[in-house]
Amino acid sequence: MKYSLCIGAYSGKDEIYHLEKIKEHGFHGLEYYAWWNLNDIKKTAKEQERIGVGISATCTKFISLVDESLRDAYLEGIEQTIEACRILNIRSVISQTGNVIEGISREVQRQTMVETLKRCAPLFEEAGIVLELEPLNGLVDHHGHFLQRSDESVDVIDQVGSPNIKLVFDVYHQQITEGNVIRNATGYIDRINHYHIADNPGRKQPGTGELNYIQILRAIQATGFSGFVGLECGYTVDTDIAIERFKQEILSQLA
Repeated sequence: MKYSLCIGAYSGKDEIYHLEKIKEHGFHGLEYYAWWNLNDIKKTAKEQERIGVGISATCTKFISLVDESLRDAYLEGIEQTIEACRILNIRSVISQTGNVIEGISREVQRQTMVETLKRCAPLFEEAGIVLELEPLNGLVDHHGHFLQRSDESVDVIDQVGSPNIKLVFDVYHQQITEGNVIRNATGYIDRINHYHIADNPGRKQPGTGELNYIQILRAIQATGFSGFVGLECGYTVDTDIAIERFKQEILSQLA
């Protein structure tokens, strides 16, 4: 498995600083969510080549997937994102789904999402990039978010029927929403493109809460998964210290 940090791990520092730190720690990628905030995409691409580590995932523009009136805007954002990914050599694009729309049935909103994703799929297949849906918890952090459960997310993916439309499984969010983490994190492995990890409660680095990340990561590793696991978390201590503890106390146990 490969490990990534997320932008903001080093507060106030830019993507180049993060990439240098990722290289220093022996990790493999950076999740930089809002690619449109990069000052100079081509310069960042050159710096990636110099450092030897690059951006592993980014996001689409934050446009609802369940609002049919926004479909054209969503597709336009996808086209722009794919072009940015081409320059930066990014192979994973994360999409949130937007919030539930009052007055429209859940089934109609879900089918709107499926139809939009079916229109996106050929674009991602041609580009060799995976679009990842991300269910988020509605109890603590994202009240009203449409997709929250992994089973419903997988059903949407299966309806779309493209190898380039998959899931990012966020262990923190799914622990809050549904529990049963290892069963779901491994049972849906063929629809999962990468993982996010943080502990619960608090959404800080693994080892600070109730989740047994040695067992969780061992179970994911046992499936043969070789993709990215991203530390999408805050830190209770200096970031460098937290990452060294994560490597020593958790990763070292994944034999």
